[in-house]
Amino acid sequence: MRKLGLLLSRCAAAWKSVRMASSGMARRAPLTNKVALVTASTDGIGFAIARRLAQDGAHVVISSRKQQNVDRAVATLKGEGLSVTGTVCHVGKAEDRERLVATLWMDKEREESIKETIRIRRIGTPEDCAGIVSFMCSEDASYITGETVVVAGGIPSRL
Repeated sequence: MRKLGLLLSRCAAAWKSVRMASSGMARRAPLTNKVALVTASTDGIGFAIARRLAQDGAHVVISSRKQQNVDRAVATLKGEGLSVTGTVCHVGKAEDRERLVATLWMDKEREESIKETIRIRRIGTPEDCAGIVSFMCSEDASYITGETVVVAGGIPSRL
């Protein structure tokens, strides 16, 4: 009977740990020094994702097609003490997508701070990602299965 009680208490402790981790209570800003661009993030699922990423330490760029929605979402999250900015972005328009991506690198101080956390001390480019994609699609990678390749300039990754 005593063994059963011990087992049940361990199960309860494990469940509490899982619950806390999923709610963010046990986490300590795992996304610090990360920037998250979240499209359609002024309401619903997108807004919830933006909030959670910011709670986990990321600087979040809110985007939507309407300025008033962006302003409202940014004000709400800033009111919660979260690090957010926002911009209008219609993902169907190339110029809007380009502006969205260009938006935390406009802050040179933040860019330099982020570079300090990257082992190779530079911001990645789309071409940095393209090379690994080409390799993974080639016959050179034909014997690779089920792997995760992190293209992050040496930033430690926890997947």
